[in-house]
Amino acid sequence: MLLNASGCLDALEAPAVARSLDAFVTKTVTPLPRDGNAPVRIAEVEHGMLNSIGLANPGIERFVADHLPRLAELGVPLWVSVGGFATDDYARSCSILDDHDEVDAIELNVSCPNVETAAESASEVVAAARHETWKPLYAKLSPAVPDVSAVALAAQEAGANGLSLVNTIRGLALDEHSLRPRLAAEVGGLSGPGLKPVALAAIFSCYRATGLPIVGMGGVTNGRDALELIAAGAAHVALGTVLFTDPAAPDRIRRELAAEAAAHGFDDPAQAHGAAHAAQAPPSPGSLSPARTTA
Repeated sequence: MLLNASGCLDALEAPAVARSLDAFVTKTVTPLPRDGNAPVRIAEVEHGMLNSIGLANPGIERFVADHLPRLAELGVPLWVSVGGFATDDYARSCSILDDHDEVDAIELNVSCPNVETAAESASEVVAAARHETWKPLYAKLSPAVPDVSAVALAAQEAGANGLSLVNTIRGLALDEHSLRPRLAAEVGGLSGPGLKPVALAAIFSCYRATGLPIVGMGGVTNGRDALELIAAGAAHVALGTVLFTDPAAPDRIRRELAAEAAAHGFDDPAQAHGAAHAAQAPPSPGSLSPARTTA
């Protein structure tokens, strides 16, 4: 399955691109509206770009009332990314989304590098969200931790159905002339080709540790990149920065992925899933049910 990385595609502005995906992931929504960080918020850098949007969004109530009905008209499965600054923020949004059949899955953004206040631990967020919804939950994790596989395992034990790997990592770009930070917030999240080795390492270790379905993302620009993420353990692939420069990327990358898989002897790209792990099989996913728990 081919998706977009959250925040890298405005489906209402580019519906044809959204329809070329197998599922659309919304920009991260928080309980209250946010203006985000001050401009400048995006800077191109070697091997990628930095962004410091700061979770700008209309808030969950306006999103559900105004945006969700229009997104549902696209005719593709919808994943809603939710974020916050405390466990209760995630729980509140998941409770609201649980009542909407248009939402196929929820991605818990517990790893945004562009906000001043960090969320509570991933396991606490997942557990609180699991209490409020029956829907599949994917925990989006940061690779900027000593052991991302340990975080992934904790998220699995708390009730996550899958993982999104990886979010951006913090970076800094300096102006060529002034040598001052190019972003108003100074640092931002690095995405693009330079992130791919980091993503591969996180996917590889988390697949081996958990066996959970993984949406792999980070530096995918062509079919070879997608095949490598699949071989490392990604069941699905999300496109991010490439969508800014090539809106036709989903169809192109599908063709390239099929050709790359065939060149490696696979009849279908899915057969390459986990190929980087050779003979070592991943553990069976835990028996945790996605059903709502009791308080």
